[in-house]
Amino acid sequence: MRPQEDDVTANSRTEPQAQAHADAVDAFIAAANSDDPARRADLLSRALAPGVVFWGPIGRGVGRGAVEDFITEVVQSYRAGGCRLVRTTSVDAPHEWGRFGWRFEAADGGTVLSGTDMVHLTAAGDIDEIVVFAGPLRPGDL
Repeated sequence: MRPQEDDVTANSRTEPQAQAHADAVDAFIAAANSDDPARRADLLSRALAPGVVFWGPIGRGVGRGAVEDFITEVVQSYRAGGCRLVRTTSVDAPHEWGRFGWRFEAADGGTVLSGTDMVHLTAAGDIDEIVVFAGPLRPGDL
């Protein structure tokens, strides 16, 4: 094959994969914003592999239940004030890994917290690992 054909083939393979990443991330965010536990569980079942590993600022959890507990205990506790999770960037997904920016915003649109998440997707398009980075990156000592 000529190099141009290789590039076209590679791009045609990554576009559906990038859409699968975005779909899974958006279902995860919709679950975080849902006040209805049944709807939240349904959205998480569409977005997450059953054995998903969730790495967050307050620890590590395994399974959809752990992610749902995190949403209920951390995200939903702020919901009383009308807060919601918003994806602020496209999902950058070169292969099976993806990353995206997010903002947790108050009812007035002000930012409560922002960060970047990394996700790993299975061949079926389910997130099987989430790594949450809350807050901005700080300059390092180089």
